[in-house]
Amino acid sequence: MKRYYFRNLLLALFLVSIFQSCDLFKKDDEQKPIDQYLVSYEKESSYLSSFILSIMENYENKFPELSPILDKIEYAVTVYKITYITTFNNEEIIASGLVCVPASTNPLPVLSYQNGTNTLHSNAPSVNPDNELYLMLEFMASTGFVITIPDYLGFGSSEKMFHPYLDKESTVQTIIDMQLAVKELMSHYLDIELNNDYYIAGYSQGGWSTMQLQKEMEQNYSKEFNLKASACGAGPYDLNYINDYVLKLDNYPMPYFLGYIFNSYYNLNGITTPINEVFKAPFDSKLLTLYDGTKSGTEINNELTTKISLLFTNDYINNYATDEKYSSIKEMLSKNSIPAWKTKIPTMLLHGTDDDFVPTMGTNRMYQGFLSKGVGPKTIQMVPLNGKTHSTGVIPSGIASIAWFLELRDGD
Repeated sequence: MKRYYFRNLLLALFLVSIFQSCDLFKKDDEQKPIDQYLVSYEKESSYLSSFILSIMENYENKFPELSPILDKIEYAVTVYKITYITTFNNEEIIASGLVCVPASTNPLPVLSYQNGTNTLHSNAPSVNPDNELYLMLEFMASTGFVITIPDYLGFGSSEKMFHPYLDKESTVQTIIDMQLAVKELMSHYLDIELNNDYYIAGYSQGGWSTMQLQKEMEQNYSKEFNLKASACGAGPYDLNYINDYVLKLDNYPMPYFLGYIFNSYYNLNGITTPINEVFKAPFDSKLLTLYDGTKSGTEINNELTTKISLLFTNDYINNYATDEKYSSIKEMLSKNSIPAWKTKIPTMLLHGTDDDFVPTMGTNRMYQGFLSKGVGPKTIQMVPLNGKTHSTGVIPSGIASIAWFLELRDGD
C-alpha cells in the first residue's frame, strides 16, 4: 500500500513539474519583447548631473539665456546609439540616431531634435555625438526629457545611400519610425515609462523637417504621439519662394544648399529637366558627384560659385517661372514645401534677423500664413533672434526652444 502511495505521489509530482515547466516556457514566450522597429542599441556615453551642470555653467557666459534651464538640470544622462527599421521607396532600410535618456523614475516626455544641413558622414549625430550642438542636446536630457536626434537617411547606418535632402516623405517617415523604435527601447529593454508627450524642434533643414513632422503627427499620428509643442528655426518652408529669392540675387553665399536640393531631387527621379539646362558648365557635370559624404559644405562651396549668373543658365534664371520644361522642378519644390494649416499645436517660429542664407521673410510669410488660417497668437508665435545670422542662430534657437518647452511642461 505504501509502495503504491509513493509511486503515485512521485508520478503526481512529475506531472506537476512538467505542467509548471510548460507554463514557464509559455510565460517566457509571452514576455519576450517583439520589436517591429528597433534593431539594436548600444551605450555611447553617460554623464553625471554634476558634470553636466558644471559644463553648462561655463556656457552661460556665452549664452546667458541658458540661465533658467540650468535650474532644471537634475538627472544623470545615458546616451545610446540605436538602429531601427524604416522604409524608403517601399523597401526596408536600417536607419540610426541618438537617444539621450535621463536617470529618472518618473514617466518621461520625448523631445525630438532635427539637425540642420550636413553633408559629412563623419558629422552625423550617431557618428559624432561630441559635436558641440549634439553634446548640448545630450546634456539637456538632464532636465527630464528623453531626447532623440535622428541621423536622417544617407547618414549613420544608411550612409551608403544618397541623402534625400528636403524630401518630405522620407524625412517624416524616418523620424516617425525612430520615435516608434524609441518606444520599444524604453519599454522592452530600459524599463523606462514614457508619458507619450512629445516636443519637437529643429533648425534650418531641421526647422523644415520639424514643421513637416508637426503636421504629420498632428493629422495622422495623434493617437501614437501626444504632440505638445513645436519649435521651428530658420527653415526653408516654401521652396519655390526660396528659389525665386535666390534667382533674383547677384550672389548667394551658400550655393551648396542649392546644389544639395537638386542632387536630392535628381536622385529621387523627381526632376526630368536635363541638368545642363539648369546649371552652367562646369557645374552641370560635377554637381551630382559632390554630395558623397566626404566633403563639407565649405568644400562643396569651393567647387561651385556664389555668382548666380555663373551658376545657373540664363534661360533658367529668366524663364523658370513660365517655361514648361522647368515644370518638374516647380512640382518637386511645391511637393516638398509646406503651406500653413490651422494647427492646434503651440508653435514657435524662430529666425535670425541677419540671416542671409535662408531669408527671414520666408518665416514671416509662414507666420502670416498661419494667422490667415485662423491660428491665434496664443498658438503661433514669431521669435526674432536679433542680430543672429544663419550660423550664429543655431544654438540660441535651440536654447529658446528648450526653455519654452520647459515652461510648457512645468507650467511656469
